[in-house]
Amino acid sequence: MKTFKLPDLGEGLQDAEIVTWHVAPGDHVVADQPLVSVETAKAVVEIPSPQSGLIAELFGKPGDVVPIGSPLVEFEDGKDKVDKGTVVGELPQVQDIKSSKTRPEKPALGKATPAIRAQAKKLGVALDEISGTGPNGAITSDDVKQAAQAQASGAKVERLHGVRRAMAQNLARSGAEIVPATVMDDANVDHWPKKADPTIRLIHAIVKACQAEPALNAWYDASSAERWLHSKIDLGLAMDTPEGLFVPVLRDVASRNEGDLRDGLDAMKKDVRARSVPPEELTGQTITLSNFGMFGGRHVALVILPPQVAILGAGRMEDRVVPVDGKAKICRILPLSLTFDHRVVTGGEAARFMAAVIASLEHLDKS
Repeated sequence: MKTFKLPDLGEGLQDAEIVTWHVAPGDHVVADQPLVSVETAKAVVEIPSPQSGLIAELFGKPGDVVPIGSPLVEFEDGKDKVDKGTVVGELPQVQDIKSSKTRPEKPALGKATPAIRAQAKKLGVALDEISGTGPNGAITSDDVKQAAQAQASGAKVERLHGVRRAMAQNLARSGAEIVPATVMDDANVDHWPKKADPTIRLIHAIVKACQAEPALNAWYDASSAERWLHSKIDLGLAMDTPEGLFVPVLRDVASRNEGDLRDGLDAMKKDVRARSVPPEELTGQTITLSNFGMFGGRHVALVILPPQVAILGAGRMEDRVVPVDGKAKICRILPLSLTFDHRVVTGGEAARFMAAVIASLEHLDKS
């Protein structure tokens, strides 16, 4: 027997969720033939076969989360192996794997003990509708109790997977590591033309602010107490989708013109909708922009994803009465929120960064 384990998918990913199998036990496959589609925090990807041969067993079922390095597929050895690039028309009988004494028995996935089954029957819970949280997907007593409570309340219970599961993990990490502080202010953008592109303007403003106060275009490694000050601005753009939050990256935004930035944004949105963003384009942000105002809200305390140290948010633009040259005037106002990691960014640095953003948006910068 030869066991193929879930390979390292790169970008620091620790596991993947099985979406669908493309093969079954007893199938012959050739090298590079798709075996399974898995969903990571970043995309749905196909895992190809590392060899030609006969599939003996599949580890896991759709919905199971498999850690990197865990068994994925087992191939038969010896005479059942198929030469690379060939297809065999007559399939030999597959060895009865369960009767093998030399191979350790694989724990059953999603199973429940007799006691758990009795508990589920008593509470009127269908076990086939529960995702087990125990070892190898085993259903626990707490799983049954939670399902019973949800059933009684009429709530729909769904297990987080893919992007939403990664979002929960990343934000929990942020809450555990970062000491956040937020400064809020407004920019008067009444002079903007009707066809102005708010996102492009905000990107240009972030470039100006990073040049004025580089401390916010940085990473912080708490384990080594090292701050990385970046010369390039690789801007993360928070994008809301039904699957969860994506933060793809626009690289080196300071060197790109308005047309190039807009083309990059349009391509990014298309890739996010299609779940086809390359994994490398979802990592490496040096600072992030959240244009949440397109949905609503003025100001918010945002969440920073380590190792970044800052995120700028733009709220909903609205007409407000503000003083201009000593007189009350109705102007278009853009609310801004800047959350920063106070472990490595001072209040003064954050305030200067915000002032530079506002100056750029209001065309008060002299460059």
